[in-house]
Amino acid sequence: MSIEELIKFAKKEKVDFPENTDEAERVSIVLPILAHFAQKEDLLLGFGILDILNDGYGFLRNPDTEDNNDDIYVSQSQVRRFNLRQGDKVAGQVRQPKDKERYYGLTKVEMVNGYDPESSQMKQRPVFEKLTPIYPNERLTLETGNKPFSTRLIDIFSPIGKGQRALIVAPPKAGKTILLKDIASGITKNNPDVDLFVALIGERPEEVTDMKRSVEGKVFSSTFDEPVEDHCKTAEKAIIEAKRSVESGKDVVVLLDSLTRLARAHNLNTQSSGRTLSGGMDPLALYPPKQFFGAARNFEENGSLTIIATCLVDTGSRLDDLIYEEFKGTGNMELHLDRRLSEQRVWPAIEISKSGTRNEANLLDEYTLKQVTLLRRMIALSNSHSDAATDPTALTQKILKAMGKTSSNSDFLKVESWIKD
Repeated sequence: MSIEELIKFAKKEKVDFPENTDEAERVSIVLPILAHFAQKEDLLLGFGILDILNDGYGFLRNPDTEDNNDDIYVSQSQVRRFNLRQGDKVAGQVRQPKDKERYYGLTKVEMVNGYDPESSQMKQRPVFEKLTPIYPNERLTLETGNKPFSTRLIDIFSPIGKGQRALIVAPPKAGKTILLKDIASGITKNNPDVDLFVALIGERPEEVTDMKRSVEGKVFSSTFDEPVEDHCKTAEKAIIEAKRSVESGKDVVVLLDSLTRLARAHNLNTQSSGRTLSGGMDPLALYPPKQFFGAARNFEENGSLTIIATCLVDTGSRLDDLIYEEFKGTGNMELHLDRRLSEQRVWPAIEISKSGTRNEANLLDEYTLKQVTLLRRMIALSNSHSDAATDPTALTQKILKAMGKTSSNSDFLKVESWIKD
């Protein structure tokens, strides 16, 4: 059934469901319908995120808690029959534990990722790793008005497309967390059909709370006082769920803060290979974060996975420098933040001359590309000017001042509006 048919059916049966439900939130309407009929027939309905173990069977985990007491057992035969995968959102009839059993058991699969498990969508869904990656060719617009300036600068100088692999290079206290919140807000307001996930690795507890309250998306988090195993599992949960959504043809954006802390966690969690790189990094520990970041791609068939990850620099740690060097060049978009700007309380502290997107011509229309190219030339000339040499932040401040006088990027791109200043 299409989402329109599901909504019509739910209203007919007087089932309560969230307002403004769309295809990206299909589960949020299918689940109440299943619960409604299960209640009418006095059946138990279970729902969770599938976690498949090495022996082939799995458990439906409660997505809202780490408590395993309510996990639902899924047999190996059910996993094989319905081609269930790690991270699938599964709902179905369950039975209570028998005799000495610890867990509820799944007796009938009713829904997988919002679809009937016997439907063509589920039987023919592709494998993420076998899809064909192509360059991003559809822009994710972030601008939401006159402010914030951060998203306006990104749209002009470092546009983000569906399937982008973006790296935000940031020194400490340069405003990367605020920047991520601005990006998340721009994505949800301008691209409501996109699934948004946020993975916070080793963050401060208060920032996790703030992000959950600020972002209209699913937040996966582990605080700095949790074991490194939790950091690794948090990132794994986020990327697996994102891949399952992409296999259903959806466009997904994952914000990761930070790639540096994820690599550090894997360095502590990985069994030593006997080899050590600069700063004490084990070469094997770099593979999991590279697999995470490398999963970002636009697909020729359908769907895309965009990953916007932060990477720490200038921390005084050789290990952090090594991590950045390993990931430098692996992305197809880089955004650099400048400590000098942040020290002068200039926000956003974006270093325009170092920031950019590969193949930006695929994302910008002809007029915008022409104007951005002209701006880039002016920036290059300004960098060689004596004023820019003595104060490298002057150019960014000038552009931000000009942006404040315009209501949108379309006005700002009329170059005369700021070169006269």
